[in-house]
Amino acid sequence: MSANPANQELVRVQRHGKVAVVTLCDPPANTYSHAMMRQLDAAILDARMDAGVEVIVLTGAGERFFCAGANIAMLETADPTWKYWFCLHANETLLRLEHTPKLVVAALNGHTVGGGLEVALACDLRIARAGAGKIGLPEIKLGVLPGTGGTQRLLRLVGKSKAIELMATARNLDVNEAKALGLVNEAIDCPAGEFLARVVERCAEFTTPRAAALAIGHMKRAVQSGAEMALEQGLALERELQAKLFASDDAREGLAAFTAKRDARFEGR
Repeated sequence: MSANPANQELVRVQRHGKVAVVTLCDPPANTYSHAMMRQLDAAILDARMDAGVEVIVLTGAGERFFCAGANIAMLETADPTWKYWFCLHANETLLRLEHTPKLVVAALNGHTVGGGLEVALACDLRIARAGAGKIGLPEIKLGVLPGTGGTQRLLRLVGKSKAIELMATARNLDVNEAKALGLVNEAIDCPAGEFLARVVERCAEFTTPRAAALAIGHMKRAVQSGAEMALEQGLALERELQAKLFASDDAREGLAAFTAKRDARFEGR
């Protein structure tokens, strides 16, 4: 079952140097169907396996919406069993995004609500255009809960009580409010047409040779996996990942550059 023709391009991928921009393409609201989620899943895997990609940026087509969540027309015609499998695959896709050992940045170009915010919460960083739109989880108004990871990722980000408040009131925040709560890491004040280029420029700072992209990927793995472990197990994971980095060319370069008081040039290996 799909709300879109099977051959429709619902996810577009463009390379900007070492940054892969993945765009949700079903304007104006960029709501996701099963077909879109399958294309997003494939795009994440492709970017993960591409050695030339060091940072992934996820954004929405147009200027009004990053994403407004699941396609309501699709959900209205689906039976409960199908909806369950749909939610399961969406969970699996976002977990794949979360655990890909490359930095993932959500570029919030417009309204980011419902499942759209759930997608953004699975990214490592969220950069929004100042004044671009509302951010929130209003699913309670539809008689359901945020079912694509929202209940779990929001509580881990803002704490249990605040997460319950935001979801129970279904309140949508502006960018400044979301930034104050930690839902948004950075807000860029610029014309809509310049926003994506500004985000890509910002993300290039996390790529080689300026940044140790390999170390950033390992750090992400330590944080994402370690957050679900007891402290002792998390520390063990951290040590194993650090041991791999100590054996890397980048670590040798970083230490040599520090000693020589020069800028390091990392190669991602």
